Amino acid sequence: MKRTTLPLTALLAAFIGSTSGIAQTPGPPTVLFQNVRIFDGISESLSAPSNVLVSGNKIARIDKGPILVDGAVVIEGRGRTLMPGLIDAHTHLMFTAVPQLVALTSDVGYLNVVATKAADDTLMRGFTSVRDLGGPVFGLKRGIDEGWATGPRIWPSGAFISQSGGHGDFRLPNELPASPGSFSYIERVGASAIADNPDAVRQRAREQLALGASQIKLMAGGGVASPYDPLDVTQFTEAEIRAAVEAAENWGTYVTVHAYTPKAIRQAIAAGVKCIDHGHLVDAATVKLMAQKGVWWSLQPFTDEGPSTYAEGSSNRLKQLELYGGTENAYALAKKYKLKVGWGTDNLFSAQNASRQGHMLAKMVKWYTPAQVLRMATHDNAQLLALSGPRNAYAGKLGVVEEGALADLLLVDGDPIANTALIEDPGKAFLVIMKDGKIYKNTTR
Repeated sequence: MKRTTLPLTALLAAFIGSTSGIAQTPGPPTVLFQNVRIFDGISESLSAPSNVLVSGNKIARIDKGPILVDGAVVIEGRGRTLMPGLIDAHTHLMFTAVPQLVALTSDVGYLNVVATKAADDTLMRGFTSVRDLGGPVFGLKRGIDEGWATGPRIWPSGAFISQSGGHGDFRLPNELPASPGSFSYIERVGASAIADNPDAVRQRAREQLALGASQIKLMAGGGVASPYDPLDVTQFTEAEIRAAVEAAENWGTYVTVHAYTPKAIRQAIAAGVKCIDHGHLVDAATVKLMAQKGVWWSLQPFTDEGPSTYAEGSSNRLKQLELYGGTENAYALAKKYKLKVGWGTDNLFSAQNASRQGHMLAKMVKWYTPAQVLRMATHDNAQLLALSGPRNAYAGKLGVVEEGALADLLLVDGDPIANTALIEDPGKAFLVIMKDGKIYKNTTR
């Protein structure tokens, strides 16, 4: 009997077809929120009492009058606030809850277990979407999307791309100089990718895109957590950054960079970068340039409060204090020049700090009105996510409560515009947490 041999592409297609849809649960039920006041993600105040119908994974109807639907799950709002799910535009789910040494030395299977718990905790804090800006998170995203685990929607960058000695270089000193073609452990597991010329940067960016990156993350300047580089160091060349930008643009998406200083930010803008993450040591002229170029600023409210993950007097702690000193000026300049500002936490290496995600959002009232803070973490961050264009894995509109939008919703026990502190206690204040039309928490019953 003649034996038939399938080509590799056919075998892969058969395997993917046989495994797609694993752990899929039945579609979400029709849900009716009755008598809620809506923060729609944009307005300065809550709506009049309204009713909101969710059908499947979308908001089907919003009406001040009664909505009658047979068989719907009815949630009595009793005048509480219905708002969009929160969005954190700068996370590292694989590394947020473990100490740095554990993150750099542990088996990646263990890190995946911890990250799965961190993802569930993130969702239970009301964050239904995150932009993950560095770490081997593709498997976690797939597991959540397929229903194996619970967590937020994830816009992954995959490995952060760094030059040798840059912010993403966590090799030990005794591993340098590196042997040609060798990869350190953190590179092998997909956490970091070291590249030192335009062709290498282009290749590493293409690899992350092939694996499912929705945007590319480059380390364009010095950082706090890294062992080698002071904050003032400018990293990569314009040609190297442009190589990543070209690779991303060919896939319909963009590059964001880690950078704090004017020089690093200006070089990145010249190379075509669409988003700056951090930027705390910036000057007015550079912020004005960012505004003129329409560059997004993903800025974090870093201040010296709570325990640090770094020992007092260590080089990492001194760098941390240096960047903290620029936070006030950064927000003042962002407001003065009316930049497109995103909000994120960038929590790393501390389960305690990760649990304060809502606190980091609430503290933004130091610089913005409560309504502006909530808009930033819903509507505005959704616009930042949308920069990924066709690399966005989730079709639909996020960050708003409007007909046709995706049903990522929170029912809040109170008015978060009048009392932003509510988001600091999600376990108590968030009575309903819904993502993609599915209820993950409901304590109204």
